[in-house]
Amino acid sequence: MHIVVCVKEVLDPEIPASAFGVDDTGRAPQVIGAAAARVLDSYAENALEAGIQLRDGTGGRLTALCVGGESADDVLRRALAFTANAAVRVWDPAWMELDGQGVAHLLARAVAVLGGADLILCGRQASDLEQGLVGPMLAEELGMPCVTVGRRITVHEESVRVEREVDGLVESVEVTLPAVVTMTSAKSNVPRMPKVKDVMLARGKLIRVLGAAELGVEPGWVGARVRVERLRVPVTAGRCEMLAGEDAGAQAAALVDRLRALKVI
Repeated sequence: MHIVVCVKEVLDPEIPASAFGVDDTGRAPQVIGAAAARVLDSYAENALEAGIQLRDGTGGRLTALCVGGESADDVLRRALAFTANAAVRVWDPAWMELDGQGVAHLLARAVAVLGGADLILCGRQASDLEQGLVGPMLAEELGMPCVTVGRRITVHEESVRVEREVDGLVESVEVTLPAVVTMTSAKSNVPRMPKVKDVMLARGKLIRVLGAAELGVEPGWVGARVRVERLRVPVTAGRCEMLAGEDAGAQAAALVDRLRALKVI
């Protein structure tokens, strides 16, 4: 079985919110006064962990696949430290601005170049834009069934059974292979802590790069149909009003009166 896990490089969500701003173009975030670390997206880590467990249980190989520039090599090396069998990066300088559909198209071309996949795993959404579009669009490109928000996967001979949680309900969906599944966080796919040996080995492993020529696409043909026009940092303002009262009962009555005056209740 060949499992492909699509991963993404994002700004570290642990960076304090106060350090985020907007760059001079008004269309991209920038970090001020803190190290602008870029890391592997957390839901992609859940997908990677789920994929490695399946590979170890059923045999086969696992390929980590990412669309991005040279800085994305760091997240692919983390995937290799997780014991992915191979890492592939898709990139051309002409692809500086891509939307979800463009990324899905490039991933689909890459999967074809790699000889196809029996199971493709993605994170349910990325922590930067949180659109959750790439997985379903990738499935559409490849003509595969897609199950979203999966938390546990069981592989059968020619199908997978996916346990998913939606609106407080748990349902089980079975689809034939090949298929695409987007993974959410669950107790069953908490990312492992890579061993020091695997981290060291990952530093020396080859990351295959697929450009426009290898994918058979014109560099300028893949662009963004959905474009971020402007980002803004929300301005929050708070106001505190103290209510008097000799005891808790009087304070509660004053609060109720004030809420009624504000037409909150």
